Amino acid sequence: MAVTPIAFPDPPLLNSAGVHEPWALRAIVEIRCGDGLTGVGETYGDAPHLALLAAAARSLTGLDVFDLAGLRSRVAAAIGTVDTPDRHGLTGGSSAAKTLARVVSPFEVALLDLQGKAIGRPVHALLGGKVRDTVPFSAYLFYKWAGHPGAEPDEYGEALDPAGIVAQARKLVDRYGFRSIKLKGGVFPPDEEIAAIRALRAEFPGLPLRLDPNCAWTVGTSVKVAEETAGLLEYLEDPTGGLAGMAEVAALAPMPLATNMCVVQFADLPESVARGSVGIVLADHHYWGGLSASARLATICDTWGLGLSMHSNSHLGISLAAMTHLAAATPNLTYAVDTHLPWQLGVDVVDSPLTFVDGDVVVPDAPGLGVAVDPDALARLHENYVACGITERDDTAYRRRFEPGYEKLRPRW
Repeated sequence: MAVTPIAFPDPPLLNSAGVHEPWALRAIVEIRCGDGLTGVGETYGDAPHLALLAAAARSLTGLDVFDLAGLRSRVAAAIGTVDTPDRHGLTGGSSAAKTLARVVSPFEVALLDLQGKAIGRPVHALLGGKVRDTVPFSAYLFYKWAGHPGAEPDEYGEALDPAGIVAQARKLVDRYGFRSIKLKGGVFPPDEEIAAIRALRAEFPGLPLRLDPNCAWTVGTSVKVAEETAGLLEYLEDPTGGLAGMAEVAALAPMPLATNMCVVQFADLPESVARGSVGIVLADHHYWGGLSASARLATICDTWGLGLSMHSNSHLGISLAAMTHLAAATPNLTYAVDTHLPWQLGVDVVDSPLTFVDGDVVVPDAPGLGVAVDPDALARLHENYVACGITERDDTAYRRRFEPGYEKLRPRW
């Protein structure tokens, strides 16, 4: 077992918690078998999570590659009952069950990669077979500074008003061919973000639009925004906090509500369904427990008539491959998938990253995930981790360095 923390450059992307730091943290899991095969997974790189990954890794020697139940039980025994919340809160509340799922996930992905390599089949075949040959992804827009303070502007430049957001969208659509657009909101007063959505609709009349303020609004503000964006949004994501608040908004909103913050573990589903809190769940195998668990989530969503898409955090090519295989094998995943990958500006840890063509990724049919770690790239990114001095993501503290009075408020408006 090898768990390697890495860091890669990240632009100053704004959100309701603050702003992205100059370095994004991830960890790469490699499981090496006696027959020479290696399976890979990708996960978060924050220090508390790394400690749990190390404890889990020590428990897995001798595990059968096909024993996913044994994987979960060994990891549970190794880390015990522990809850490690993240600082930003952009993926909802924490719990011991969610922490266990986060730790299991990269090892499960690596084992599925190994299973596929052992039998000569792609991961999507292990998940039931692909139902689509390409997976559509969405352009993910952010309000952002031109560059990190003290550094040169990055190639995307500043986006702090509707014109800047439209220019950013044009770059992403022209470069990658995306056919839907999501705006990360919760940064400016709602009227300004509504204006950005209207500007996007004028510039891209045929593309579905989404808005995600990460619970920055009260119920009343959420209803107001929903009414003012009627006919403009494909869905409104996490406008307010909690299942009860979301249910109040959902009852009045003219578009479906989506979430990756109030339904984040299986225990959240009964109340959500009973209240009618959300119409679309954004799966994320990184904290739902891996690809198999995410496939079970998809079945539950199908049973209760909930739509399905995928959430994204700053990630590299292993995660993109895992997301692509899962989406390929999930019939009811009918919304374009989120991805941060364009913001990583070509930096990756795999030797031949999957690419976007007309906004889609072609589903790999090679054994396993269809990607392999570039050892030189892994070493360079690990050196970044050692040198950058960041050990835990903290968007709020980083923004406070430049705006001392800044506070993370949910709701803010």
